[in-house]
Amino acid sequence: MYYIGIDLGTSAVKLLLMDSAGTIRNIISREYPLHFPHPGWSEQDPSDWYRESLEGMKILTKDIDRSEIAGISFGGQMHGLVILDDKDQVIRPAILWNDGRTQEETDYLNHTVGETKIASWTANIAFAGFTAPKILWVRKNEPDNFRRICKIMLPKDYLAYMLSGSFCTDLSDASGMLLVDVKNRRWSPEMLEICGITESQLPKLYESYEPVGTLKPSVAEELGFPRTVKIIAGAGDNAASAVGTGTVGNERCNLSLGTSGTLFISSSSFVDTPNHALHSFCHADGHYHLMGCMLSAASCNKWWNEEILNTKDYAGEQASISRLGENNVFYLPYLMGERSPHNDPSCKAAFIGMRMDTTRAEMTQAVLEGVAFGLRDSLEIARSLGLHITRSMIVGGGSKSKLWMNICANVMNLTLDVPAIQEGPSLGGAMLAAVGCGEFASVEDAADRIIHVTDTIEPDPVLTEKYEEKYNRFRKFYPALKGLF
Repeated sequence: MYYIGIDLGTSAVKLLLMDSAGTIRNIISREYPLHFPHPGWSEQDPSDWYRESLEGMKILTKDIDRSEIAGISFGGQMHGLVILDDKDQVIRPAILWNDGRTQEETDYLNHTVGETKIASWTANIAFAGFTAPKILWVRKNEPDNFRRICKIMLPKDYLAYMLSGSFCTDLSDASGMLLVDVKNRRWSPEMLEICGITESQLPKLYESYEPVGTLKPSVAEELGFPRTVKIIAGAGDNAASAVGTGTVGNERCNLSLGTSGTLFISSSSFVDTPNHALHSFCHADGHYHLMGCMLSAASCNKWWNEEILNTKDYAGEQASISRLGENNVFYLPYLMGERSPHNDPSCKAAFIGMRMDTTRAEMTQAVLEGVAFGLRDSLEIARSLGLHITRSMIVGGGSKSKLWMNICANVMNLTLDVPAIQEGPSLGGAMLAAVGCGEFASVEDAADRIIHVTDTIEPDPVLTEKYEEKYNRFRKFYPALKGLF
């Protein structure tokens, strides 16, 4: 049998075809436009997602026996707001995760309602990218559209609805709406009341691996798929990506050096975090996870090389770096403000410690180390909660650099494993589809059988000790500069 994973990203949809043995048979991508109608706004037309996903599935499966397709599931961009009227028409373009219009609403939730109350209801505090502030923004600024709302959903759930007719979401993705009581895995009545919405306007909650329906007959006919193809709830992109690296079960870790940086820790039980510097969400394996998110990770390296040094020779710039743990130049990686652990949209990037003899290589090294230090900030919070994290998967564009992985291993004192396949949410989606169709007994079983490690980087005790001193200096810089930002 075959399983399709759909990664609904911000700039493109990536589709992956996997067989029963966990072998990837095909991968394709289809792009769609991103709109910025005002400075700081970010929107998309949900019909673009659906159209490109349908066309993508036709191309993805053109060389196989389509009668053997069993299931489809998703990993999707989180936090976006999609609203439909009583005729199932999209009311307005989707407001995306990276849209910045809701600072006023976020401040209202955190400061007027209060972070303590919000966190007691949802296990998290409000961030400008979350869905609940977007709902409040629509209520205030587009009251006619707000009155027309019949259905509220997340981006990937629009695909599930169009494919199956099931008005559904999963708990991992819904956790990022700031509308879910994460600990008890249900909608929060207090947050619904604050937003002025009812539970009937929200989708039914499922676990990520649960079937929500089958293909509509008209869709099955258009695709040439069996009508029996199951639609599985799917997950938010970070949780789906974690499934695709085997980061499931208790105290497993995944480090992502993508455009943004994430530290993702799976947990068999709910963990509440002090000051809510880490997100505490439901996980796609049916349990929970903690996540720290840096807004700029590999994007710091891209900015430094391409915008400042005017080169794309990343390896060449790193070639002369050899004295790890001895650099006296520091870099704060806050090009776009920061989410975890500071939750400060106003903080800025900075180089500190330069002298007349500072070299280009030292500044390049400082950028790589600054991102690693920033990720360690999140790891230290997890360790302070009693989580014993000594090993992690590592993925993302930054993991192509053996030097950067070595820096991360020693800064964070982690053994880092490189998975054989790095296909992120699309692979996780296909694995969830296989679990939902009964191919595997559980998400953990699927991960054990499909995910394999091809390389391992061990921390060096001497370097780890050197970086301990450097990190303790690094962590003093943000508090010292916060008032100046």
